[in-house]
Amino acid sequence: MQMTFDSSSSVTLLFDFWKVHGVGGMLLSVLVVFLLTLFYEVLKVSRVWLDHRFKRTAPPPGDTSLKLEGSQSISSLTPIASTQPIPPLSTKQRVLLHSAQAGLHTVQVALGYMLMLCVMSYNTWIFLAVVFGAVLGYFFLFPLFSFMSEQHTM
Repeated sequence: MQMTFDSSSSVTLLFDFWKVHGVGGMLLSVLVVFLLTLFYEVLKVSRVWLDHRFKRTAPPPGDTSLKLEGSQSISSLTPIASTQPIPPLSTKQRVLLHSAQAGLHTVQVALGYMLMLCVMSYNTWIFLAVVFGAVLGYFFLFPLFSFMSEQHTM
């Protein structure tokens, strides 16, 4: 097995049946790997969004404190509280949230290792598909996460 990057249009990716011979097959494989990498980024953002959404909206059980904002003077402290109290998550909701996080994590890890194995094919085009998929996924999805977080807190 070769251990240097090669830019040929012949490669075997992940499975014996995914053998690429020719430019058309390579273009299709690059597109599939690029989309898998975008999906990997979607999984990362989804996990962060789920964690952020439920941690911001549900205070820890028994937390009744108000956050204070202002200068060091006690007379100028202004309490900041949400207009509607949000009940803490029930045990069932916490288990469901944790199960969803665990499921997303499992898929993310499996997909991450598959993408790593694609890169280990040492094909330049596949490598570039993973890199550009990760860059574009991060570039477009994390600002979307910020926008969703702002909309959720309003």
